[in-house]
Amino acid sequence: MQRQLASHPRHLRPTFVMVKLCVICDKERAILKRPKTAQQICKSCFYHVFETEIHHTIVDNKLFKRGDRVAIAASGGKDSTVLAHIMKTLNDRYDYGLDLSLLSVDEGITGYRDDSLETVKRNQQQYQLPLKIVSYQELYNWSMDDIVKEVGLKNNCTFCGVFRRQALDRGAVMLGVDHIVTGHNADDIAETVLMNILRGDVARLQRCTEIITAGESMVRRSKPFKYTYEKEIVMYAYFKKLDYFSTECIYSPNAYRGHARTFLKDLEAIRPSAIIDIIHSGEAFEIKQNVKMPQQTTCKRCGYMSSNELCKACVLLEGLNRGLPKLGVGKTNRMRKIHGDMPENIETIQHFNNIKRDGGTSGLATTGATPAVPKTRSEGGNAVDTEW
Repeated sequence: MQRQLASHPRHLRPTFVMVKLCVICDKERAILKRPKTAQQICKSCFYHVFETEIHHTIVDNKLFKRGDRVAIAASGGKDSTVLAHIMKTLNDRYDYGLDLSLLSVDEGITGYRDDSLETVKRNQQQYQLPLKIVSYQELYNWSMDDIVKEVGLKNNCTFCGVFRRQALDRGAVMLGVDHIVTGHNADDIAETVLMNILRGDVARLQRCTEIITAGESMVRRSKPFKYTYEKEIVMYAYFKKLDYFSTECIYSPNAYRGHARTFLKDLEAIRPSAIIDIIHSGEAFEIKQNVKMPQQTTCKRCGYMSSNELCKACVLLEGLNRGLPKLGVGKTNRMRKIHGDMPENIETIQHFNNIKRDGGTSGLATTGATPAVPKTRSEGGNAVDTEW
């Protein structure tokens, strides 16, 4: 046989390629190499291990209990789309007994969020889940487009992150849910560990690797993708042909997180386990007892969780409404020296106790509720009347 083949011209000789079988089933042809484990596996086994690992993460960490009303934070991107698919799949397969819904935040970014929300609406139809959309414009009377015009690109992510966190909690109260799940993956968490180390943020470093963050928000939150690599989420979405929005936010190129992400990708190229290793390192951090940690209380203005008299959202919104966009960006004491103490009689955000659940009932206890009042903000030098 070999002699016969050798008699043919080289370009006509067949090329024999060793077909590698899946290391798990040893039956099907391996079509991918897992970034997380370097295993060469077939598509079916990839689906199985991907879904099973997330199921074990949910069960081992006791993320839910039967009857929980769970909102999936949905942006239309790959992470939240795969999360919605996985939560629906596992809830049906393992009979978690969860009441699932989708919760989206419209930051008001033209050409980005409006397009991604169309993807969320398609997902809602595909998975037959209720969908709630809350917007910055409705909650804060500012869109991110307006905020960027006011503050520029340098600190816009600070505003967006603070407002989005509170917007999700407000949307959850409107839905009457017990729990929010987010699509934060292993790469995201490792990036956050690096960022907090570089910034010397001890308080956030202690909690950024927690899979359940009940103490950070008004509503319990968890991250089922805590140990799931971003590359595997992308592969899962690709092979499953899931409908997701892949464009990056137009305001994020200058975000500090981007530098941590680039550094992490360089580490991953050298050592793929670097992502999980960083997470485990973050989990092992212990804060010395003599380090003073901020005490959580509630904002005296809007009722949201805060370690100060006013929450970060109220401070930032106060600055926007007073034409002082740098108010709240940076150290609190330094900002007070520059701008003075803020007036106490200005209502910036509807009080949490006044939030109405869909259907008209009060979202939280009404004791001590402070009604929201109409506000005005300047636009082009003129005062514009606005209402909630």
